[in-house]
Amino acid sequence: MGSATDDIAQAAARLVVDDGLEYGAAKRKAARELSRRQGRRTELPSNEAIEDEVRDYLSLFQADTQPGELLALRELALQWMERLQAFRPHLTGAVWRGTATRRSAVQIELYCDDPKAAEIELLDRRIDYDPVGQPDGPDLLRVDAHCAALGESVAIFLHVLDRDDLRGGLKPDARGRTWRGDVPALQRLLQVGS
Repeated sequence: MGSATDDIAQAAARLVVDDGLEYGAAKRKAARELSRRQGRRTELPSNEAIEDEVRDYLSLFQADTQPGELLALRELALQWMERLQAFRPHLTGAVWRGTATRRSAVQIELYCDDPKAAEIELLDRRIDYDPVGQPDGPDLLRVDAHCAALGESVAIFLHVLDRDDLRGGLKPDARGRTWRGDVPALQRLLQVGS
């Protein structure tokens, strides 16, 4: 039997895959459930631990469908990143890290000199978007885009960040993998199929 932190990681992984939650929200929800059942609080697992559990879960339950869904989401992300090239787009989240399923949203960071420039660009292109309220966080815009390969609409979240934030955003994790990638990096991933 694993530790309570391991139990949270496993439960969070199921929430990430089955409900499309991001790691932070999945960890908090899994911890609340465990706390209710066991009556105690425990340390939250790292994002790397969640990702390991997600990969294990996918290999057991979605090995036949997940690679195709990931490819479709990465191709959709590339289309949007190329549209928004002026804002130095970087793909992040499950689509970048390779753990996305059809329930996952596409997370794209935009690095802007002027935070309103991205919204103006969307308006100029007549692209419908919804601002998502984020207290104390970067501007977040949601676009729903049709993904032909999946035959359904996919949520694309555009995180509008200051241009200077990019410098610190390219640091790798403890295993040497990056948390985000630009257009050329995504194109390389699509070429090698990883």
